[in-house]
Amino acid sequence: MDKIKVGITHGDFNGISYEIIIKSLLDPRIFDLCTPVVYGSAKVAGYYKGMIPDAEGFNFNVITDPAQANPKRANMIVCVDENVKIDPGQPTVISGQYAIASLNAAVRDLKAGKIDVLVTCPINKKNTTGDDFGFIGHTEYLAAQFGDAEPLMFMVSDVLKVGLVTMHIPLSRVPGAVTTEAVLNHIRAIKRSLERDFNISGPKIAVLGLNPHAGDDGLLGPEEQDVIIPAIQSAKYENILAFGPFAADGFFGSGAYRKFDAVLAMYHDQGLAPFKALTFADGVNFTAGLSVVRTSPAHGVGFDIAGKMVADASPMRAAIYQAIDIYRNRQVFDEAAANPLQHFSKNERNNADGGGRGGNRRGGADRDADVADLLKDTSDIAATADTNAAVAAQAATGEAPATE
Repeated sequence: MDKIKVGITHGDFNGISYEIIIKSLLDPRIFDLCTPVVYGSAKVAGYYKGMIPDAEGFNFNVITDPAQANPKRANMIVCVDENVKIDPGQPTVISGQYAIASLNAAVRDLKAGKIDVLVTCPINKKNTTGDDFGFIGHTEYLAAQFGDAEPLMFMVSDVLKVGLVTMHIPLSRVPGAVTTEAVLNHIRAIKRSLERDFNISGPKIAVLGLNPHAGDDGLLGPEEQDVIIPAIQSAKYENILAFGPFAADGFFGSGAYRKFDAVLAMYHDQGLAPFKALTFADGVNFTAGLSVVRTSPAHGVGFDIAGKMVADASPMRAAIYQAIDIYRNRQVFDEAAANPLQHFSKNERNNADGGGRGGNRRGGADRDADVADLLKDTSDIAATADTNAAVAAQAATGEAPATE
């Protein structure tokens, strides 16, 4: 099987990006899985490499095209002017411009098929949202570049996957953006991604409420009754296993998230705060719904620790591995879709081992039992009962179920 070429953008070079890139590529075993191509600056890379104790013998193989990449080396395409001032911890105009230049160069090669997947280091929105860029973040930019209308910001790890209905908008605008159509479309997007990108058959999706206590049957807000429950009911008619709405605090606090393959949150901090608290070491930001694979470590630019060489490279490594896994899973899924006679074997394998490296490690039978227990605890109905009854019973309690 051919190795995957992983394009890596350097993000804001005054943050921790070069530190986590170099630390991730120090272990030569990563070259057994992929051929990394970093889009950035050899000068900046050398500056940070000199500060990393274990990187004395590390060097980038500088190339001008991904076709020249050495499969046993860390490769770099210099795509910016090397005459640059480095100010660790400071968001400068030039560091923002260079972040955009790196992203544009990598996306150009991704469109041309010269790299297979994209891993992006964090950017600072303050110095990248001017006229030269015009997007609030990577997700919106990539959707525009590849013509994908509805990307899904999907935070993923081995223990928790969280999708968002709304992304980078002010909290005051969230209620208006949470519509039945938006919730339903994101439930569908999560289902498609879990099946194609993570090799999970028949995924179970938990949907969170918008208001405290999931609205307390309308007492604390109408959105659950008027917007979210109708979306869940519509998903049921499409044979999607969606449940809720759950109150976010009890849902995560009780560990109920473990009983589902993914969670749909209504807004940014509702989903990302518990996700990062529970999975910071291996959390990955994956842009689902794109025709290409893009991942990123689930943390920011790290200006507060830039230049101190204390950054944990685990999320960056996880982002690289996750991109590889998703790319391979898509190949398997698309091949099965093209030849449906082979599809039964994929489902049997998924139920036996819980999917690929980045998927749910428990088998399908275990998840079915867990969800049956969850529904029984909250509404005294079996897992095979009508989803409308489950939704109504859960919404009436306004709280996530207690675990055994």
